Amino acid sequence: MKTEPVDGVQPSVIRWARESMGMSVEDVAHKLKRPLEEVLAWETDDGASPTYAQLENLAYKVFKRPLAIFFLPAPPSEIPPAREFRTLPDADLQTLHADTYVQVRKAHAYQITLREVFEGANPSVKQIAQGVPLDMHQPVEAQARAVREALGIALNDQIRWKSDEIALKRWREAVEASGIFVFKAPFKQKDISGFCLLDANFPLIYLNNSTTKTRQIFSLLHELAHLLLNVNGISKFEASYMNRLPAAERRVEQFCNKIAAEMLIPSDDFDQQISRLPHDAESVQDHLYADLANRYGVSREAVLRRLLDLERVSQAFYEHKAKFWANQKRSASGGDWYASQNAYLSDRFAQEVIGRHYRNQISVEQASEFLGIKAKNFAGLEQRILQGAAA
Repeated sequence: MKTEPVDGVQPSVIRWARESMGMSVEDVAHKLKRPLEEVLAWETDDGASPTYAQLENLAYKVFKRPLAIFFLPAPPSEIPPAREFRTLPDADLQTLHADTYVQVRKAHAYQITLREVFEGANPSVKQIAQGVPLDMHQPVEAQARAVREALGIALNDQIRWKSDEIALKRWREAVEASGIFVFKAPFKQKDISGFCLLDANFPLIYLNNSTTKTRQIFSLLHELAHLLLNVNGISKFEASYMNRLPAAERRVEQFCNKIAAEMLIPSDDFDQQISRLPHDAESVQDHLYADLANRYGVSREAVLRRLLDLERVSQAFYEHKAKFWANQKRSASGGDWYASQNAYLSDRFAQEVIGRHYRNQISVEQASEFLGIKAKNFAGLEQRILQGAAA
């Protein structure tokens, strides 16, 4: 019965599931509205076990794990974020939200699914992760130019894009065509911009869809630089975060920022565009920053950052304007559920799943499982995916 303790649940597995979410025993007790001593007893060898109803809540609501995993004889092997994202300082690792742990776990699950869907072989003939390695000791401009060329995005095309939404779509398509799969999700931890996971055949970038389109573009290219350095990364762009990093990790993050900035705003073109501005760019009116931002499909903050690097504005001015502009941004409202789900999925992955279903290689149920939805929602999402392919 659901009110009786469940036999066969290992305390070590419950403890592992909690720790894998970065949660304390107090956190779990608070979520379940149970006494601390009761929850603590489930993780010890004194014979106490949760009821079936409590185990369901632990699995589905608290730890976001399949129920069956709690009947394993020992915790499964899983790389913890502390080893996976070495660039994060200890203080930041300790403050990762449970939702962020879930997103990392989902990304790993997607990599497993990608191997199954594509039968172990990356569909891209030329994989950028293998063909354009980056070197932190070489000039940024030449390397950023090489990555741009590998992606096939010319500046003349970029400046014709009419919105940041189109810009994000085009950059994402180019990255996916080069053999890197791009997924998105709305993170609850707002200061995380995204992360990437290395893999010999299925490298993956995962973006925080709760951030602005321009920030997603910068995060996409920042994480791409991480992959081309052969380093897993999880990104925050706040100055305070960068200052907390150890010297070696700070150099990695700064290098990836420079590559992303140079790809988005090539120096030779930018120098021409700002030649008409006064040397003290702090006197420039905001609409001129906006014009430059629109040219490259980036944020005003990204433009101001380039001016800071050129010592055309002060650090204090940059931080003041960046904070002011951030407060002006509107949060996105709700919308079409199917459109949102489609935006979260890698285009190439989603289209391959639909294609395999059409070729009668997988059922609706299997396709839905791959896409992370219920079978009853397959038809609606299928339509969205096909619309995107035809766009």
